Amino acid sequence: MALNIVKLCVGAVSIEDLAQWQQERLAERTARGMAPRMFHVTAQTPKRQAELAGGSLYWVIKGVIQVRQALLGFEEGKRDDGTPCCHILLDPKLVPVRPVPRRAFQGWRYLPGDEAPKDLGRGRGDDLAR
Repeated sequence: MALNIVKLCVGAVSIEDLAQWQQERLAERTARGMAPRMFHVTAQTPKRQAELAGGSLYWVIKGVIQVRQALLGFEEGKRDDGTPCCHILLDPKLVPVRPVPRRAFQGWRYLPGDEAPKDLGRGRGDDLAR
């Protein structure tokens, strides 16, 4: 099972809010003549990148893991002020998952595959029971 990352989604109040914010960022990049790539900027580069291949970034929104995005890779980047950072490259597709409460933390954390919430099915009421 692939290793994953879990990260707080600061400022978002819903999956729809996260989706809108990400679409706005893609539109801004396109308008500036940049490649429309989805990524999250973080100060620390994951050291276990090989184990993260095939994994996802799970977003904690309002104290609950609610959605994930597939990890596509990592690259070195620079913030607007020139300081180095890591770009966590993400698939733009947001996949809702079984809601799981998660306490606040700083940065990101590794999330073993066997501890990751299952994806929600389409229209199946029993998805929340697992």
